[in-house]
Amino acid sequence: MSQPILPGSTIGVLGSGQLGRMFAIAARRMGYRVHTFSPETDTPTGQVADVEITASYDDLDAVRDFTRHVDIVTFEFENIPAVTVNAVAEQVMVRPSGTVLHTTQHRLREKTFLARAGFPVTPFRPVSTQADLHVALTDLGLPAVLKTAGFGYDGKGQSKITALAGAEAALEALQGQEAILEAFVEFEREVSVIAARALDGTFAHYGVIENDHRHHILDVSIAPAGVSDKIALEAVDIARSVMETLDVVGVLCVEFFLTADGKLLVNELAPRPHNSGHLTFDGCVTSQFEQQLRAVCGLPLGSTELLRPAAMANLLGDLWQQGEPHWAAVCAFPDVKLHLYGKLVPRPGRKMGHLTALAASAGAASKIVCAARAALQRRESMTGEDAGGGASARAHHPHPAPPPSRGRACMAGKPPNLPPTCWSRLSSL
Repeated sequence: MSQPILPGSTIGVLGSGQLGRMFAIAARRMGYRVHTFSPETDTPTGQVADVEITASYDDLDAVRDFTRHVDIVTFEFENIPAVTVNAVAEQVMVRPSGTVLHTTQHRLREKTFLARAGFPVTPFRPVSTQADLHVALTDLGLPAVLKTAGFGYDGKGQSKITALAGAEAALEALQGQEAILEAFVEFEREVSVIAARALDGTFAHYGVIENDHRHHILDVSIAPAGVSDKIALEAVDIARSVMETLDVVGVLCVEFFLTADGKLLVNELAPRPHNSGHLTFDGCVTSQFEQQLRAVCGLPLGSTELLRPAAMANLLGDLWQQGEPHWAAVCAFPDVKLHLYGKLVPRPGRKMGHLTALAASAGAASKIVCAARAALQRRESMTGEDAGGGASARAHHPHPAPPPSRGRACMAGKPPNLPPTCWSRLSSL
């Protein structure tokens, strides 16, 4: 077994979004240096990393130069070209491996791997032509979901086909990209299991997390999920088996559909920290980001104990449509943590940050975090309990208000203007 990569070493991160940002925070807290590589500059990861390299993933000379200055490389999202990972692997270890990345960054390869290994998945068919699509629809029936095979997230590159008349247009919209058709699943809820596997095969997990989506984007996650012990054990067992079969060293999220009759179906795999696990940053002894660091560096895994039931709510760019969100209002919730990612342009649907709430129960945490998010959109002057710190606010704002459809233009290029009272709660900065 290789020697562990100890604090004081330099970790290279391919990608530079919010997952890399929170990973870098965990790494720097433990005494590591972090270098990030992506085509963008002034990125969420770059703002907290020691070094930010801006170059195309296809610029292999730049990739190799980046690699010469780090001790190991990991990644924070899947859409990294294979040639990039191969160039890195010529010089240093990449964890999880390029093989894991190759399988999970492509829906058809991923579903084929899962099906051949005997894991429960939705029925699917590969689609390259209109003829393929018609045969697949005959096999799977309607409705069905057509997806790009690669480079998709948050519902991008997906369309639901409800009638044969719309099938051709759905495939044409993918502009020649390889596709996969999946049977439509009437599920009761969506859940995920985030787990870690160490170099010696040690396995640790964060239990089952329940996820609600809006417009195909994760909206709220709560832990622990409201599922039976039987379902929870089965979900964790599947996650363990997937990691062992893929030989993952690092963190992996397994997303599931849970049907009304109690059947778990694997929807997607993500071989890195996951949006649904952001609540571990505040809610667990060891966050998913520190766990990723420990695993890829060959260190023992940390405790995944949930300190209190928790809920996470995403903050999308839609919240900025009528101006700067009311940061003082959310900071008035004593059990809510605010995380902002440093993105300067708040486009609708773009993940700008998240809130985490801790409470005595998962249901209470969900109500609190949704009330806090709703308070961000209130423009009137608020203090104390009126801002959401008291029970009356939680009773009147149990769910987030929908984003406004009109309003002033987004404040592009302007960083969030936070009042001094918020700085103590910004553990993401």
